[in-house]
Amino acid sequence: MTAPTDTAAPARAVKSRTLHSSDMRNMLFVAPFLIAYLVLLVYPLFYGMWISLQRYDLFDLSAEFAGLENYARLLDDDIFLGALRNTFLFVAMTVPIFVGLGLALALALNKRTRAATIMRAIFFGTSVLSVTIVTIVWKVVLMPTTGIVGAAADVLGTEPISMLSHPDLALVAVAMATVWWVLGLPMILFLAALQQIPQDLYEAAALDNAGRWTTLRKITLPSIRRTFVVVTIYQVVAQFQLFGQSLLMTGGGPNNRSRSIVQFVYEQGFKTWDVGYAAAASEVLFLIIAVVAIAQYAYSIRGQGQ
Repeated sequence: MTAPTDTAAPARAVKSRTLHSSDMRNMLFVAPFLIAYLVLLVYPLFYGMWISLQRYDLFDLSAEFAGLENYARLLDDDIFLGALRNTFLFVAMTVPIFVGLGLALALALNKRTRAATIMRAIFFGTSVLSVTIVTIVWKVVLMPTTGIVGAAADVLGTEPISMLSHPDLALVAVAMATVWWVLGLPMILFLAALQQIPQDLYEAAALDNAGRWTTLRKITLPSIRRTFVVVTIYQVVAQFQLFGQSLLMTGGGPNNRSRSIVQFVYEQGFKTWDVGYAAAASEVLFLIIAVVAIAQYAYSIRGQGQ
């Protein structure tokens, strides 16, 4: 009598080789992204942390370990503390507008009409402009003599205000330009989320004689909660990185009242060559953004009961 042959072992070996080959192919597809992620994001992050602990001069590339000296200097630097205040104030001014007005526009333009399509294109069109074009447009608009502000002042019979040179209004002017520039993006994100809501839900609500406010509160807003979180976190991260608008519109003035943290980092690193000090300021900004984004995400998850 011949012994029974074990056919399961060769089958398992073939299956194992197939899975191994599939894993290798998947790794080859992921490898370019992983390499780019490590080289362009992870490595600069840790290298910046190392530089922030050095007395690093960009002019002669000399480095000397300084410990936490650069961070201690930041605490005594009135210009940095002012930039920190300006950045927080800018985020507080712009993010609620981006989220609230972006959602309102999305709700108003979530229609299949030619007028709604044109308005969506107009609002989103500004988002593709460069920061240089945006700042030029708004510097012309805000000119106290020949701009729209000056014309409005003449109509109202009041003295025109030079917002870009006013200590209390310069940052407001930068915020206005930024909202005009970026508002189309959150609007489009909210529109995409609204169009994913099943129409059956609205039909059921109509059968129950639910009003617009009830439908908005019970169906629309809960259905786009995740998009709401994404838009909020994205805008918080983006607006903390204010740079081009303030640099080109006001230069950080007057009296440093519109200088941002990123502009401070730029000036310390590429004007005074104090790279270690600039790196310390950038690490503080990174920590602030990370804490705020994580806190916002955790709060949203807790609100969903997940």
